[in-house]
Amino acid sequence: MQFIDKVKLHLKAGNGGNGIVAFRHEKYVPLGGPSGGDGGDGGSVIFKVDTNKSTLLDLRYTRILKAEDGENGKNKKMYGKSGEDIIIKVPLGTMIKDLNDESLLADLCHVGDEAVICKGGKGGKGNRHFATGRNSAPEYAQLGESGEEKDVLIELKLLADVGLVGFPSVGKSTFLSVVSNARPEIADYHFTTLTPQLGLVKVADQSFVLADLPGLIEGASEGRGLGLEFLKHIERCRVILHVVDMGSEEGRDPLNDYEIIMHELATYPVDLTSRPMIVFANKMDLPAAEENLKRFKKAYPEVEVFAGSTMIDEGLKAVLYRLKDLLALTPSFAIYDKNKVGEKVIYTYEENPDFRVINEGNGVFRLEGEKLVRALHNVDFDDEDSIKRFAHLLTKMKVDEALKKKGCKDQDRVYIEDYGFDFIDKE
Repeated sequence: MQFIDKVKLHLKAGNGGNGIVAFRHEKYVPLGGPSGGDGGDGGSVIFKVDTNKSTLLDLRYTRILKAEDGENGKNKKMYGKSGEDIIIKVPLGTMIKDLNDESLLADLCHVGDEAVICKGGKGGKGNRHFATGRNSAPEYAQLGESGEEKDVLIELKLLADVGLVGFPSVGKSTFLSVVSNARPEIADYHFTTLTPQLGLVKVADQSFVLADLPGLIEGASEGRGLGLEFLKHIERCRVILHVVDMGSEEGRDPLNDYEIIMHELATYPVDLTSRPMIVFANKMDLPAAEENLKRFKKAYPEVEVFAGSTMIDEGLKAVLYRLKDLLALTPSFAIYDKNKVGEKVIYTYEENPDFRVINEGNGVFRLEGEKLVRALHNVDFDDEDSIKRFAHLLTKMKVDEALKKKGCKDQDRVYIEDYGFDFIDKE
């Protein structure tokens, strides 16, 4: 199966249905009054974790996803039907980012997680809600609100307990195949593993997920080779298992290999060397291995090293038990925004601000904001009550105060979209 870990989508929630203007017309009820029903709410766009998925392949050839609109209201005070939500199932570890400002909208890193990314518009109210003592037969009903719309980046960062790191062909895939249920492709040429592989490892009465990640090369943290495509998947790993070719089978110096990879882990936007790490000295059955291991331990006395060979299944049990013990002591690592290094990002859905004021100069101001625009579209400028309701909403939202803070003065011109009015300072 093709491994896809990044997809761009355009999302559109459903619009709310319109409320309607209607009156009771019954034989023995001559003054039945208003009976316009409310419109149904629009469907929302919801992302939900599906543990059966391991890739974003299902979304690879999708460009636009739209939830269902709500139905208009009906007479006899009947509600319109609400639109169906669209539920997008994604793997554990999926992050959703807003493409406009690169903000993180959701981080689905727990089983059962779901997030509303685009909320459906609310249905408009029917005319029965607007009857007053002075106007018992209103000819006005609300339009439904527009559903939210976003361009998003869906990115998968694998959730694994232990990440295998090391140069190409050091034996990571063989290690995974021997200790877990995974069956990665194994061959004696570089970059056999081009996509992450996950395997479930059972140790005594416990189990954990081990990830074989594509081989590193020098400059990976700057994007060389598989570069950042590899490193981003290790962000969530709680423990790192560094596999070193101690037998120098590829003609490289194992000490130099270790230094290079530690540098790449340290220079990634999130310092990956901060998490617990042990070294597995692989290929100890080769002639040069013992001498190289002595040099390695002398150069790095503080590093915990386990020696063995994946090809002959030697020394692996001790490594697995040590990994199990480290995982018991290591909590999950917080994910950080690469643009705010060192500052923890809390992923919660927040409503957009109601409005903002733009001073365009020369006594001209502009109001922007979805709520204001929706309210403006609901105004019937031939109906005095409708205009009063809009004015009351502006007061409730403290639009006057915001305008004055931006320097708006009496008789300055204020615009919402193409509709303009003169600002009246009542103080």
